[in-house]
Order: sequence, then structure tokens, then C-alpha cells
Amino acid sequence: MDLPEAIRRRLDDFSRNVLFDQTQPFTKENDTFLPHDKRVLSSLHLQMSLYFNMWFFPLWWISETVMLHLKYPALPDYYKFILVTVLLLMTLIEAIRLFLGYAGNLQEKVPELAGFWLLSILLQFPLILFQLFNEAILIQPLERGVHIVLAIFILTQALSGFVALRDMVRHTGRQFHLRQFD
Repeated sequence: MDLPEAIRRRLDDFSRNVLFDQTQPFTKENDTFLPHDKRVLSSLHLQMSLYFNMWFFPLWWISETVMLHLKYPALPDYYKFILVTVLLLMTLIEAIRLFLGYAGNLQEKVPELAGFWLLSILLQFPLILFQLFNEAILIQPLERGVHIVLAIFILTQALSGFVALRDMVRHTGRQFHLRQFD
């Protein structure tokens, strides 16, 4: 069952007006989504990991907050302060880290992706390892499970982020080198 020609033409005009850049005139030459000389540098593995991490993080936060509330009376005072501080830091860092990962990967921006990678390696990974392996903070089974999942997310994102960052830097270096001779 085919659509009538008038409806097909209106849908085509609507999609062209909504989805594509209106500053360039529509011709058959620029009808392709990407130019043939433009290579996509975004990492699919990194993007999938970021997507699933974005949906997992609220679950991690809720379970961590509930477990902290339950074990708070049994903790020494210094661990109370440390765990609340770590929870607040990880929440803030994770929001910034996921934003930088999305922006750096999808928009192929090296500074954002480098910031994402550094936050992953230098801040999030040590904090999650502290929460995973420090037995003095009375780790509960639910905490151990969600910390393991988050640690796997952070580790895979650090590895795939490094590969994506390396490819983007190499590509940017080649583009800069080629522009010197134009």
C-alpha cells in the first residue's frame, strides 16, 4: 500500500525542513547525510556504554543512598563524613563525566573527551574502588553488586574512551597537517 503522491511530497518537505540545515539549498549533490570524505570518529562502544551507564546511575544512586541510610548509625564518625562526601562527589563527577562523554564522543570534540577520560581515570575509578574494597565501611551485598557494575562501566568507558580519544587526536593531527599545505 503506497502513500498518495501529495502526502508523500508533504512528508518529504516536512522532514527536509525539520531535519536538515536550511541554510544550504537542497540539491541532489548534497543529499547525502555525510560527505564521502568525512569519516565518523565517534566510538559506538563508548556511546553504548555511556547510554547504559546513564540509565544505571540513578539506580546506583538510590541503592547507595538507601544503604548509607541503613548503615549510618553503625559507622564511626569519620566514615560517616567520608561516605557522605564520597557520595556527593561521585554524584557531581558522574553527571559531569557523562555529559563530557556524550559531548566529546558524539560531537567528536577532543577536549571534552579528554576531560571525560581524565575524570574517569583520576577520580571516579579510585572512588568506586574505595567503596568496593574497603571492608571497614560495612559493605552490604546490594552495594557490592552495584559497585561492581559501576566499576565495570567506568573501566570499559576508560578503555574505549582512550581508543576513541587516540583516534580523534590522530585524525585531528592529520587534518591540521593537511591544512598547512592548502
